[in-house]
Amino acid sequence: MTGFTESALVKRLTDLNTSQQSIQTLSLWLIHHRKHHPTIVKVWFREMCKAKEHRKLMFMYLANDVIQNSKKKGPEFGKEFGTVLPKAFEHLKGFDDKTRRQLSRLLHIWEDRGVYDKTQIAELKAAFTDLIKDSGTPPPRKRARLDTEKIKKERKERKKSETEVEVDGTKELHVTLSPRTPAGDPPETEELIKALMDLENTASSDAGVRERIASLPPEVSEVSLLANLADRAAADQLSVAVNEAAALLADYNGRLQAEMEDRRRLLTMLRDYTLAQRQLLQQAQSTLEDYKEKLKKVCAVRTEVKSHISNLPDLTQLPDVTGGLAPLPSAGDLFSMH
Repeated sequence: MTGFTESALVKRLTDLNTSQQSIQTLSLWLIHHRKHHPTIVKVWFREMCKAKEHRKLMFMYLANDVIQNSKKKGPEFGKEFGTVLPKAFEHLKGFDDKTRRQLSRLLHIWEDRGVYDKTQIAELKAAFTDLIKDSGTPPPRKRARLDTEKIKKERKERKKSETEVEVDGTKELHVTLSPRTPAGDPPETEELIKALMDLENTASSDAGVRERIASLPPEVSEVSLLANLADRAAADQLSVAVNEAAALLADYNGRLQAEMEDRRRLLTMLRDYTLAQRQLLQQAQSTLEDYKEKLKKVCAVRTEVKSHISNLPDLTQLPDVTGGLAPLPSAGDLFSMH
């Protein structure tokens, strides 16, 4: 992941677009740099207020993505965004019906998911109330029917946007507001390295245990050989061997199962890490192309400056009466001449 600076954040917010990939990439980057959450939220609000009207809803989508998907990392973003969201909703007064519907839906989702408590939701709704302008009030019975249909429709829409994911062994419902939310956070580089190193001493690479299993007598796994038992002592001896073999195999199978889970987790980590790196690579390539163009322009200006300098007269020398060049007189020479 690239390092965090305020100017880098402003650049990323400026480049943000409504595509799923764009919001996912920036959301993952912000969550990765969550220790800078006060600066991130401050800059987010400032740039949201400065953005053009058609881009403001995109900033709200980004905030929602960060708030909901950072919960498993910690509450920092939820608390920090909570301090500026009332001002954000207040800022969005007077926008078109589509934007108001999306913002209202966002509040319903936060309320249903418990993203913010009832007091905070009430505060946000208070800032949001003025956004809704009724053209007329229907009769009570009709209004109740419309409200019921509206609630059913909103619930149906929300259900379609819900995705069940497993986070640290616990299943959670993540809500997708157009565009979709990311499937997972990219791991820290150190976390990925540790997971790779942990696989150096796995059950499948334990040659000692595999050799012990291979050397087990055939009597412990072949039922047909039980007919060869001669007496009770031999049967007792075989029973002990079978119990030891069963314990050895059960333990080894458990280790293999745990290894499989570790490898699945590593596969997911590698996928998320690769996706994030690919997206960051694309951004770096785009940035590089921009600065290559700037370098070309600077080099062109440098060439022109050199050309102009070579054509300018040398003011350190003046022509003398004989047509040659003479050095400029010093201050002392001027007084002597006077």
